[in-house]
Amino acid sequence: MKTIFTTLACSGLTMGAMAQESPTDSLMGKKIVLDEVLVQAVRVTKQMPVTFSNLDRTEIAPRNLGQDIPVLMNFLPSVVTTSDAGAGVGYTGIRVRGSDATRVNVTINGIPYNDAESHGTFWVNMPDFASSTESLQLQRGVGTSTNGAGAFGASLNLLTDAVSEDGYGKISSSIGSFNTLRNNIKFSTGLLTDHIEISGRLSRITSDGYIDRASSELDSYFLQGAYRDDNTLIKALLFGGHEITYQSWFGIDAATLATDRTFNPAGLYTDENGNTRFHENQVDNYKQDHAQLLWNEQISDTWSSNIALHYTRGRGFFEEFREDDDFDTYGITPITVDGTLVNTTDIIRRRWLDNDFYGTVFSANYKKGKVDLILGGGWNNYKGDHFGEVIWARFANNVNSRDRYYEDNSTKTDLNLFAKANYKLNDTWSLYGDLQYRTVTYEANGADTGLVDDTFNFFNPKAGITYDLDPNNNFYFSYAVAHREPNRNDYENGSPRQERLNDFELGWRYVSPRIQLNANLYYMDYKDQLILTGNINDVGAYIRANVADSYRAGLELDASIQFSDKFSMRPNLALSSNKIKDFVLVRDGVTTNLGDTNIAFSPSIIAGNVISYAPLNDFELALYSKLVGDQYLSNTDTEASMLEGYFTTDFNITYEIRTRRIFKSVVLSGLVNNIFDERYVSNGYTFLDNFSTPGNSFEVQGFYPQAGTNFLLGASFNF
Repeated sequence: MKTIFTTLACSGLTMGAMAQESPTDSLMGKKIVLDEVLVQAVRVTKQMPVTFSNLDRTEIAPRNLGQDIPVLMNFLPSVVTTSDAGAGVGYTGIRVRGSDATRVNVTINGIPYNDAESHGTFWVNMPDFASSTESLQLQRGVGTSTNGAGAFGASLNLLTDAVSEDGYGKISSSIGSFNTLRNNIKFSTGLLTDHIEISGRLSRITSDGYIDRASSELDSYFLQGAYRDDNTLIKALLFGGHEITYQSWFGIDAATLATDRTFNPAGLYTDENGNTRFHENQVDNYKQDHAQLLWNEQISDTWSSNIALHYTRGRGFFEEFREDDDFDTYGITPITVDGTLVNTTDIIRRRWLDNDFYGTVFSANYKKGKVDLILGGGWNNYKGDHFGEVIWARFANNVNSRDRYYEDNSTKTDLNLFAKANYKLNDTWSLYGDLQYRTVTYEANGADTGLVDDTFNFFNPKAGITYDLDPNNNFYFSYAVAHREPNRNDYENGSPRQERLNDFELGWRYVSPRIQLNANLYYMDYKDQLILTGNINDVGAYIRANVADSYRAGLELDASIQFSDKFSMRPNLALSSNKIKDFVLVRDGVTTNLGDTNIAFSPSIIAGNVISYAPLNDFELALYSKLVGDQYLSNTDTEASMLEGYFTTDFNITYEIRTRRIFKSVVLSGLVNNIFDERYVSNGYTFLDNFSTPGNSFEVQGFYPQAGTNFLLGASFNF
């Protein structure tokens, strides 16, 4: 098997399970494999019974021209992505096996990234982070034990830039449709005195967006200091970003979609003269900074350890113009104007979030002979302040600018401990076990959440077996249990219950020098799953509700086929059934059992393909295709809530010019998205009209249209 791994690495076939096995070399210096020990506690290999896909830096680079990480992951199995602004810059989202981002556990260097309260991942807060990502692994299903919120659809872990032995510099720029512009600069000192490296990146991305006024101004930075010797690797990292995006999370109705698909209702109001206007500063403005200290020590031939300290500081607001808003909301006393009692006013407000997140994660690895054991855990604490400010009001007699009309806070403590082991019985059979204990305490006192003081204690066992039939064929089966606590929005919408998931995975992997195949069957059985209802709140976040029994079952296939040294193909296909058992709908005061219905936002077919052709060593053409089947925006199986499927194709070209003078090389890239100009909608919402009369309720839909044909052109100068 080792010979096969070496052959694949030499041939460039690093997609899928092989990406983790192979060191990489580039103009940016030889990468030290030791960096991968920083994520060994949360990553898996083909010797473990977990369904996963890998992407490394070289595979991300050709498409990395300013779009967000979810968009760059769009062509992995069972993945569906969307963009509020319609072109992959700004707010983006990802779903895996129908599960949205709040159910995908994300770690960066093993440290939790999901927001502790909402469980969401907001990549817009870390623009251009793909440019500082060495590799990523997407585990579908429960996966292995990870730090942070429990995984209910997938786990995504990222490893940031590895230590480079050689110094380098890199300047990259890209331009494209909708006035998109990305500039960044990267550098590394290489190893100084054979032990110390300093590296970093500065980036700025701006875009008008496909949707009207869906503009983005995104700044980010990444700074890393590293020390390594034969047995030690220490990294200190500072990274973060500042995003200002014009709001585009409201969507549009079907009639507007047909006549004016780029229309954005955000900030819309009517002035005193009856003219339609848009508030110029209807923006989301947020800063987030991360500090990480990572220390890996090879204690002996059998023992190694990892410990990390982390701190995240977040603060920001979104501003909105509110037309004819009630005085009561802001504590304003009604006033008399020209003899008329006034109790509403036009108002501009800001809703703030100011939070701190800090903690530690740790693990110890024992590896000898047939045993590979990892003991680890993490302790994380979150403190969040929520408050609203009045910036301006047309009528107000007892409110000043920046007065707070609400103020509350929340805290969350998360402790988890785990032990996992892989034991090789013989040359063909391996056993896997993973036990995790997690306790979560959440307190909140908001008017929308009510008083919350809940503690959850979860035990999450996992077990599996792997069988190596021969050097080319590998089979696995696993059973895993996961639990999940409600998020803040769930408390706002009622009295939520914790969730439980039983995940069964059965898979086959085939590896040869030219072909890699992965096939797996899964059955995810949920108890009290918090499913998306299809409705959204006033900031575009989806509302969820518990359902007693539900499941997701499917077949996933993916392959990497190297037809020749110049031509390769990487197709994938996911077929699934996603059902709520005996779904009960309460509508207009009438309770109806709809029987088994489809879970919202869960297409039964998702397929992708990448066809690559390299006529020269430094010249590559690639065609990316994505098929997403029909999906429902609600759980009622009504025709009105159907979101039509779509098929898109992108074209990517890269050409590297190697020089001997100022630059080592110049890499030219071009990306044409949606080359056949598919008019499609990747996301939406639906809910009952609360103002309809009893017996005459109807569904209101909102849609998020995506851009037609658009392009990005880039150039990178390496020196």
